[in-house]
Amino acid sequence: MDIIIDLGKENDIDELEQLYNDLNDHLAQEVNYPGWRKGVYPVRQNAIDGVKDSNLYVSKHNGKIIGSVILSHEPEPAYYKAKWQIESDYSDVFVVYTFVVHPKFLNCGVGKALMDFSIEHSIKSQVKSIRLDVYEGNIPAIRLYEKCGFKYIDTVDLGLGNYGLNWFRLYEKLL
Repeated sequence: MDIIIDLGKENDIDELEQLYNDLNDHLAQEVNYPGWRKGVYPVRQNAIDGVKDSNLYVSKHNGKIIGSVILSHEPEPAYYKAKWQIESDYSDVFVVYTFVVHPKFLNCGVGKALMDFSIEHSIKSQVKSIRLDVYEGNIPAIRLYEKCGFKYIDTVDLGLGNYGLNWFRLYEKLL
């Protein structure tokens, strides 16, 4: 499948919001591995912020957005409690956020392409590592991250217990 990955633009925001809604509708009907909820996460504001901060990337197939990822230098507060493989102030680390694949393209290599892009982009940007968190029940994502060379670091509480999301696994890939 031909996948093109580019920096997200303002005119992608409506389509990203639709992608988030389509994915959350799908998750509500199937096994909701990440524990996401429509209207809670991800939402239009995540796309707006990612485009504004120039750190949101879209994957397109035949001109349609089929996936997206945000690569930020801002960690979750709980990240500071973990013993990472390297010490950093996050200026030389990317944190993966809002990693999404349209439900019609699940298990088609889109997620792997986005992870490969994230790794290549991080190397070109001369960061030392990529970090991410994943809900402990999100087995498909955990498998993908481990397949891409991410190493388990710790399990932490990100403060999302109100949504039934108590524990998140932290992963890091050194570059």
